[in-house]
Amino acid sequence: MTRLSPAPDEVQQQVSEELALAAAVMGFEANSLKMMAHRPDILRAFIAFFGSILGPDGLLDGGLRQLIAHVASAAAGCNYCQAHTAHSAHHRGIAAEKIENLWSYETSPLFSNGERVALRLAQAAASVPNAASDEHFEAARQYYSEAEIAEIVAVVAAFGFLNRWNDTLATALEDSPLAFAESHLTATGWAAGKHE
Repeated sequence: MTRLSPAPDEVQQQVSEELALAAAVMGFEANSLKMMAHRPDILRAFIAFFGSILGPDGLLDGGLRQLIAHVASAAAGCNYCQAHTAHSAHHRGIAAEKIENLWSYETSPLFSNGERVALRLAQAAASVPNAASDEHFEAARQYYSEAEIAEIVAVVAAFGFLNRWNDTLATALEDSPLAFAESHLTATGWAAGKHE
């Protein structure tokens, strides 16, 4: 059960434009943002910050950024964010089959060597303790510019915030990402758990 209720309607009205923008991008109203609306300034800053990392001006493909976020969220153990990132990756053009095989990224022919390197770095960087090594960055430099590597790490770090926020608050999953996760992630052990 969610540990924090959404902000009251009158408070959500203060950030109605930000919530509407997020809903338009995501395709649904995110419960996590409605809870964050208790502190309108935090929500505004979060939307701006996240937009700079996952928005249309990113250097990396939007689908790849979502796969990076998914692997980072799995390493952190946040089932809410895993459902969201899988759902978002699919809406950004990643085939359901590729999402279903994400945990075979090292050997699956569905993934390029560059994707493997990015996902390997994401998984290591999101682990606790942090397992990112010089070797991860040496490998990344074979496929990505310094700015693109900074973007990979920014995705991991930003989702570190969301993983803690949603896992701590046991944020309830919304219908659309829940349905996608139940259809495409359960075979690899995913379950909604406390996020139902």
